[in-house]
Amino acid sequence: MNIDANRPFGPVMSEAEARFERIRRAAGLVLAPVLFLTTLAIPMESLQPGQHRLLAVLVLIVTLWMTEALPLALTGVLAPVMMILLGVVPAAQAFAPYADPIMFLFIGAFVLARGIQIHGLDRRFAYAVLKHPIVGSSPSRIMFAYGLVCLVISMWISNTAAVAMMFPIGLAIIAMLKHAEPGLSASRYPSGLMLMSAFSAAIGGLATPVGTPTNLIGLGFIRRQLGVDIAFFEWMMFALPIVIVLFLLLFVYLNVLCSTGRRSIEGMESLLQAEHASLGPMSKGERNTLLAFGTSVVLWTFPGFLALALGQSHPFTQAFNAHVPESVAALVGAALLFVLPVDRSAGTFTLSLPQAMQIDWGVLAMYGGGIALGQTVFDTKLAETLGVALSPIVPNSGIELVAIASAIAILVSELTSNVSSANMVVPLVIALAASGGFHAALAATMASSLGFMLPISTPTNAIVYSSGYIPLGRMVRYGLILDVLGFAVIVISARLLFPTAP
Repeated sequence: MNIDANRPFGPVMSEAEARFERIRRAAGLVLAPVLFLTTLAIPMESLQPGQHRLLAVLVLIVTLWMTEALPLALTGVLAPVMMILLGVVPAAQAFAPYADPIMFLFIGAFVLARGIQIHGLDRRFAYAVLKHPIVGSSPSRIMFAYGLVCLVISMWISNTAAVAMMFPIGLAIIAMLKHAEPGLSASRYPSGLMLMSAFSAAIGGLATPVGTPTNLIGLGFIRRQLGVDIAFFEWMMFALPIVIVLFLLLFVYLNVLCSTGRRSIEGMESLLQAEHASLGPMSKGERNTLLAFGTSVVLWTFPGFLALALGQSHPFTQAFNAHVPESVAALVGAALLFVLPVDRSAGTFTLSLPQAMQIDWGVLAMYGGGIALGQTVFDTKLAETLGVALSPIVPNSGIELVAIASAIAILVSELTSNVSSANMVVPLVIALAASGGFHAALAATMASSLGFMLPISTPTNAIVYSSGYIPLGRMVRYGLILDVLGFAVIVISARLLFPTAP
């Protein structure tokens, strides 16, 4: 059985869900300008004129993000445009975040991910794990290995890309199982395997700063507003234990609730081995991509090992950090893809410029606009004013703020994109915090990736929902379980694992 990795798919919604989406977007087109104009019209003596106008822009952008009335990238670009038109800040200041170093970390990481996808390095890794004798013919071990592959791949490329790649492989595994065991159709195992793909990819994205845009967005706010720079290695030191715990909890409950009732199914191991063999030997493009990607990973993590061996204050450690920041490390790996040849006689290289240009530029547009809006909210001291106004009803420090920040981020991410959630919630938390809010901001950053209940919560959910194997009620119930587990793990980790702000 040959698996078609290019099988078309798309989010399949019921008529009621599609109607809800249309109503939500239509409502946003009406609500956003109405709320914007109303905010401008209401007298606010406690705010300066610039702050008042900025608050109106903030209301407009948040409403558009929540309702997705406009494409998210367009809404992101609209933020600095509106601030300039209303005279809140000059153009040079409004557009400055688009030159933030994190933007170049985004670009480098996206280009590397594009190379991995084009040359099928992720697909080879997936089958190398699935066909391993340890996995064998056990449905439970297949589910574990399948989820583990999704998790590891999503540590380095976008969650959506990881699930898009693994989705047809999961469908083929289900088809194999159903052929070998006809009674499988009556079990919940197909639902479990599909949900394992979407959920584990979202969890895996937490492991590294480049695993999901929400991480970089949160880190950008923390660096700009709190003056705390979290290195790549340092993030992994506290995030990996969280990821491992969440993945194990996910596997345990999906394995129990979606069991096949069989310990093994004959023929699965040989079928997976045949699929791996059909890929043939590793190509020159795959080897080049592995070299480029490995170079960036080494440069990302090397400062952490230097700090452990020599100390953070050692001159060599500080010099390396200054000359090879994460953004440069990403761009070095990406640049290698353009110079490592695949066929010297034909003059072809590992990645061409047209191929690289197919990265997700929309995320960059949205991120730049979000960081511009958040930065201006702090520069104009609107954040301080709002924090003082809300302080009587919201805890402004301690584990209570961490819990509230995590809960709000999860709730918002259920209703809109994870990127929108991070852009809205992280700066709000920092504004509310009386003493920096470092832990609460970190918690909100991570919790923004935990939207699991609905097909509209994240593209990964929409992809697996399109399989037809997951009833909506089941996605809601199983997603709610992971939301609750994720909330608990993040809040506990804030006390036990999160670093202390300098």
